Amino acid sequence: MASAGAAALARALLAWALVALPPALPQPHGCRKVVEKEASFDTTYADWVDADLLNIYAFNHSVRRNWTEGVRVSVNVLSDHKDLPVLFVVRQKEAVVSFQVPLILRGLYQRKYAYQEVSRTLCQPQTKAEVETQHFYVDVSTLSLNASYQLRVTRVENFVLRTNERFGFNATAAQPQYFKYEFPEGVDSVIVKVTSAMAFPCSVISIQDILVGLGGGTSIRATRDARQGLTAPLPPQCPVYDLDNNVAFIGMYQTMTKKAAITVQKKDFPSNSFYVVVVVKTEDEACGGALPYYPLSKHASPDEPVDQHNRQKMLEVMVSPAITSEAYVSSVLFCLGIFLSFYVLTLVIACWESCRQQKRKGLLAAMDSPSLDTGHARSIPDSFLGRAPYDSYGYGSFGNGSSSSAEGVTDSLGSAEVSYGYVGQEQFKRRTPSAPMRPLSIAMGERSLENVAGRPRLDSLSSIEEDDYDTLADIDYDKNVIRTKQYLCVADLARKDKRVLRKKYQIYFWNIATIAVFYALPVVQLVITYQTVVNVTGNQDICYYNFLCAHPLGNLSAFNNILSNLGYVLLGLLFLLIILQREINYNRALMRNDAHALECGIPKHFGLFYAMGTALMMEGLLSACYHVCPNYTNFQFGECPSGPPPPAPGPPRPRSPLPVPADTSFMYMIAGLCMLKLYQKRHPDINASAYSAYACLALVIFFSVVGVVFGKGNTAFWIVFSVIHIVATLLLSTQLYYMGRWKLDSGILRRILHVLYTDCVRQCSGPMYVDRMVLLVMGNIINWSLAAYGLIVRPNDFASYLLAIGICNLLLYFAFYIIMKLRSGERIKLIPLLCIVGTSVVWGFALFFFFQGLSTWQKTPAESREHNRDCILLDFFDDHDIWHFLSSIAMFGSFLVLLTLDDDLDCVQRDKIYVF
Repeated sequence: MASAGAAALARALLAWALVALPPALPQPHGCRKVVEKEASFDTTYADWVDADLLNIYAFNHSVRRNWTEGVRVSVNVLSDHKDLPVLFVVRQKEAVVSFQVPLILRGLYQRKYAYQEVSRTLCQPQTKAEVETQHFYVDVSTLSLNASYQLRVTRVENFVLRTNERFGFNATAAQPQYFKYEFPEGVDSVIVKVTSAMAFPCSVISIQDILVGLGGGTSIRATRDARQGLTAPLPPQCPVYDLDNNVAFIGMYQTMTKKAAITVQKKDFPSNSFYVVVVVKTEDEACGGALPYYPLSKHASPDEPVDQHNRQKMLEVMVSPAITSEAYVSSVLFCLGIFLSFYVLTLVIACWESCRQQKRKGLLAAMDSPSLDTGHARSIPDSFLGRAPYDSYGYGSFGNGSSSSAEGVTDSLGSAEVSYGYVGQEQFKRRTPSAPMRPLSIAMGERSLENVAGRPRLDSLSSIEEDDYDTLADIDYDKNVIRTKQYLCVADLARKDKRVLRKKYQIYFWNIATIAVFYALPVVQLVITYQTVVNVTGNQDICYYNFLCAHPLGNLSAFNNILSNLGYVLLGLLFLLIILQREINYNRALMRNDAHALECGIPKHFGLFYAMGTALMMEGLLSACYHVCPNYTNFQFGECPSGPPPPAPGPPRPRSPLPVPADTSFMYMIAGLCMLKLYQKRHPDINASAYSAYACLALVIFFSVVGVVFGKGNTAFWIVFSVIHIVATLLLSTQLYYMGRWKLDSGILRRILHVLYTDCVRQCSGPMYVDRMVLLVMGNIINWSLAAYGLIVRPNDFASYLLAIGICNLLLYFAFYIIMKLRSGERIKLIPLLCIVGTSVVWGFALFFFFQGLSTWQKTPAESREHNRDCILLDFFDDHDIWHFLSSIAMFGSFLVLLTLDDDLDCVQRDKIYVF
């Protein structure tokens, strides 16, 4: 009884609640009236509906098995009842499409936009019969008291796109368009190009293949099984995701302003067909446009939707076949042929040089044999040896730099004999020329080579530790005497043990090899992750390709951009082989106590060359990794945030159209290593160590990342960076001018004031080292100008700005080196001269293609695609690929210039080679 009473009480309370609560919506009076009407295509039905009425429009049309025809439903609600919309439901044989009018779409920050005119396309269900009559129904209902509307159903005549034929159409946010494309026989991939003369409104292009699974929904497993061939391919079905809030649910998509292009492969679509969906977005922020003002009246609710009126865009679409597999093979062979030809050319030159050397050695042996007539050895003219007749000359110090102690430790003073002594080694005497000091402008072409065959090596045999060598031989006093002379020769700065220096400079190679390993491993993992995300999500806005010339291969979206980096790797490897051959020949010459190798020419140290070759190979590897998915986050490979911040409301700020390669870090390293090598040629004893050099390069990379992240429009950053740039330039200038013989301590200001007072106030005297002063003044002018430019203009592309600073300084130093070499009477042999001319020409063409700017992550993906252009070489490579080809060749040629530039000095004593 108790349970029965409790149940009765519960029913009474429920009945009271239903009666007491007021209805939230208008309730229909009595039974709803259903009106079904036979309707026809291309007829406009002006009607009304209320809460008591349900209108059903019945349509029928003929469907053929081998012919696809689209059906488009267009409605316009004339009544303004935003809280009580009109609901339209389209019931087809295998699909249901429903939408409300006003159609509410959301934008950024959950903004609402209302659309009174809505059009949706219905695709044709499949049929097994040759011809079948199918019915579909349009149900119209509302909870409003009275709502008038217009309904029109039409056929889409050009629903199926034809190959290589353009088709124009209009679209709005509430009136999207989509079309079907079927792969022709023999076509494995196509490229879908969509263009518009209007940058805005922003739109989205999507490629979809919808497969129906259980319950009429999309079955991921059925899709995967069909693509793997486990089940029979299912035909594409409806509905299609064609609204701004669901277009990214399936398939591939990208935002668009004026250009969009998506390469579609047949293997990814088991039905051999797909849909091209075009959706106009509610806002332009995703394409770099300004956010619209969101007007709010005093009495309006913040959730009140905004009417955007006629937000329409005119577009054209064209589907054309992509390249065939034969084009891939021919492009790979073309790429390999270009760079392997350098191997063949190098081999030919090496054989020619070897034959030339063998012939020379044979003639030298014949000349050294006694003459049958006189019994004396024949003389060999200097012109045969490939050098001008040099005469001897002396060196000395002027002013305070000359002292008696200096004569005991230098190779270049005007004494007849100088004694050398080292621990564990007998003293030996080295004869120096006694000719008076000549001015720097005297041609070195008058010098002669002394017979140095009997000279012992200057290596210390007691120790190979540089610190021990310095404490025993190069004490600070002697360093000050030698390095502050007005005129220096290479022998003055090549006094350390060769094995010590060899160890020192080999660290450059081992350090960069270690850096390369630790740099490359996370890079490869990162780009694989990026490519996987692109393939899984279909979001093609993640990567900034040149979509008009992006040829996929396997899981890679732009194989051509990766293949074109092969030149860096192959030519870097070739350069390492050349260096290895030179080092082997040099070591053999040392083992047989060759006089030229021991005492003549620029000291041979190959560690920096190995580092340069390794850097060139890493340039190619990291550039290839960058082009797997080029974007804002991986230009320094993970050292930047996950993406650019969303632009603030208002007009978009101008950005640089130049792309920044992801391998920027190794570009900095290559520029720094080239400057170090150029300086090392005539300053082997005082060149920077690998640790300090790479620490400075790490600091440069750090500033590059900070500048990219925080430098845009940040005045404080540019002030700090400009001050650091100028101070660093002054410190480096002081280091180079005094050859490292100065100290940065508490007394630096007092010494600076003393020098200014004695040299500028008491007596007006010029600089002691005129040539060095000219170089450093020019370098300071250029660097101060670049610092001022950065502070005033504040370029958005900070990474390229920083790279330009390094390249300008490298070019300045190289030009100074060439000028001083020629001014000193030295000459440039044929091979380095050809390398200089050829490399300059190649660099010119390479920079032309670089500045084409086919994409840029400095802009939004849609804006970046406005710079996309078609392929220009073999229908496979674009302008940026040509830049890869030419720049790899130009870098290889630049390295050869540094390698062979001073080959003319191989038979000149080091105490007769100027330092500048």
